[in-house]
Amino acid sequence: MTHPSRTGGQILVDALHTHGVDTAFGVPGESYLDVLDALHDSDIRFVINRQEGGAAFMAEAYGKMTGKPGICFVTRGPGATNASIGVHTAYQDSTPMILFIGQVGSDFIDREAFQEIDYRRMFGQMAKWVTQIDRADRIPEYIARAFQVATSGRPGPVVLALPEDMLVTQAAVPDARRYQPVQAAPSSAQIAQLRAMLAQARRPIVLLGGGSWNDQACADLARFAEANRLPVGCTFRFQDLMDNAHPNYVGDVGIGINPTLAARVKEADLVIAIGPRLGEMTTSGYSLLSSPVPRQRLVHIHADPEELGSVYQADLMIASGAQQVCAMLAAMEPVDSSAWASTVEEAKAELAAWQAQPPIFRDGSAPLDLWQVVQELMRQAPRDTIITNGAGNYATWAHRFYRYGGRRTQLAPTNGAMGYAVPAGVAAKIIDPQRTVVTFAGDGEFMMTGQELATAVQYGAGLIILVFNNGMFGTIRMHQERDYPGRVSATSLHNPDFAALARAYGGHGEAVEKTEEFAPALQRALAYANERKLPAVIELRYDGNLITPNATLETIRKTAEAAKAGR
Repeated sequence: MTHPSRTGGQILVDALHTHGVDTAFGVPGESYLDVLDALHDSDIRFVINRQEGGAAFMAEAYGKMTGKPGICFVTRGPGATNASIGVHTAYQDSTPMILFIGQVGSDFIDREAFQEIDYRRMFGQMAKWVTQIDRADRIPEYIARAFQVATSGRPGPVVLALPEDMLVTQAAVPDARRYQPVQAAPSSAQIAQLRAMLAQARRPIVLLGGGSWNDQACADLARFAEANRLPVGCTFRFQDLMDNAHPNYVGDVGIGINPTLAARVKEADLVIAIGPRLGEMTTSGYSLLSSPVPRQRLVHIHADPEELGSVYQADLMIASGAQQVCAMLAAMEPVDSSAWASTVEEAKAELAAWQAQPPIFRDGSAPLDLWQVVQELMRQAPRDTIITNGAGNYATWAHRFYRYGGRRTQLAPTNGAMGYAVPAGVAAKIIDPQRTVVTFAGDGEFMMTGQELATAVQYGAGLIILVFNNGMFGTIRMHQERDYPGRVSATSLHNPDFAALARAYGGHGEAVEKTEEFAPALQRALAYANERKLPAVIELRYDGNLITPNATLETIRKTAEAAKAGR
């Protein structure tokens, strides 16, 4: 069989078609012009971003939402370094993603040419596979392997460098077949052992997290929990793996965990962890589970066998994708759960108490009650609303008080990357324009990638952005007051008028300073975004002293000063 001769750029775009790509994100560069030319006649949508960090975040959000690799194109050198934040996010979040980087021509390699970087060395610890395609006739092979690696086992990012001269080289080569993700599955003996351990337990708890989930896996897990009356906690920033209204959902196991839920994890005699890595954030600094041998009996199920036993020596370790293990758990004969029959109801009541209005707002002295803001959002927004956030103390309002409606209603970076919120929200609205998208962004967070509002306007992405403006890098300020009370350094911010900035970009913007102003502002923003297909920003101007739901900066400072004085 003969195949027509094509340029490397055309072969690459044809390969993307083969593997079902419909959208790519990126910033154009002269290093991959032939790819851009091939995209001209393609039906692949190329979303033009305003900075490579935003492009990589959008591709990562695409991977989270669809389960397919998010595709990102950037140019060499500075373009690649900007995009590295999204690659690191995809790696720690177990998100399928492929980053294509234009590279200097092969005749310039190893001369420290203009913008030259060895990407194998640069991305080696933050990607599943990093390589360079030096021959156009091998592009189908490399692209097929990239999709296979990104989606199989523990999902993650792949980085491919594209030498400029390779992309314009002609080659007559056949296309590859479409990739087929591969996941391990438990043996029947392992499921039988898990069931035996569950039957012997008196205080079991299930923890969910990680990649490789789909709607069916979540439904199967819910059936397993219901049949065995098991309390289920979702690990750090995977709160949407179970509908938070489900009777068996008892809260999130991450930063600022409910103390009563933390106690339940510590006092459990069996922890069944399905999918999470059990990292620092999920385990409260490796304190909920002691390392290397936990006090609790532990069943650790993870897609990557190399993760199993890397920190915790579990009693039972199962290498499996979430879909495969949850299907078998749903079919498993239930055990006698009478020993813990009341646990779920008790833990659910503890969650309700934890999500009640915090003491700092109960006296009504704060002009803007952020707890009421979240309650109003839940009243007005549909249950399938997608919530995005990045990193910062403001995210507590999304994690602790918002109740997620089920899988893919939460997009947030487990690696704590600032700047994720806005690009992820824009990407979510582009990918699924019929759903409501609300972004939680701190003032520092917004200023890192807020320029992607231009992308939202260009592509008609009508998302809602709540900017939590307290005039500081709040998380760092909180730590300063705890460790160096009264010595404020490098954390105060001078901010623009965020509402006016939104209008300047071509969207809707208004500021809210009082609780009673938020409900009508949200109503206007939702109507504007839905009708005009443009972004709407609501700037929440609030007292920076109200740094967390549990404590003010003033109380943190006084506590630290008293502790220092008592030494």
